[in-house]
Amino acid sequence: MENLPKDKKIVLFDGVCNLCDSTVQFLIKRDKKDIFRFVPIQSALGQQIIKHIGIDTSKTDSIILYEPGQAYYYKAEAAIKIAKELGGVYSVLNIFSILPKSLNNLVYDYVARNRYKWYGKKDACMMPTPQMKAKFLE
Repeated sequence: MENLPKDKKIVLFDGVCNLCDSTVQFLIKRDKKDIFRFVPIQSALGQQIIKHIGIDTSKTDSIILYEPGQAYYYKAEAAIKIAKELGGVYSVLNIFSILPKSLNNLVYDYVARNRYKWYGKKDACMMPTPQMKAKFLE
């Protein structure tokens, strides 16, 4: 884990989920401050990070925000923190942080459970374009 950039926030995502892939593309375009790096959960590095921070993958399998050496967040809390980091109009989503985490996660879990049915699934993780490659750690 020493190789991870300490000054970046790492977004672990489901690399075969079309919704997750679209979300990563969305984040990359709007990450004007170059805050984020991305790692598919299915990758070797993704699995190493999950093991390192002790995430139980039976409780989450779609998005984790990891701040090396500091903290990690998953489910709705991760989504809210990511939106806050983007700033601008997206930081409005921070309003959901006043709601109970269990309520936010109820909505999050409903979408996560149905994401393949609604948005589809890929056979493999996407391959980033040469321009996007710097945003991915693996």
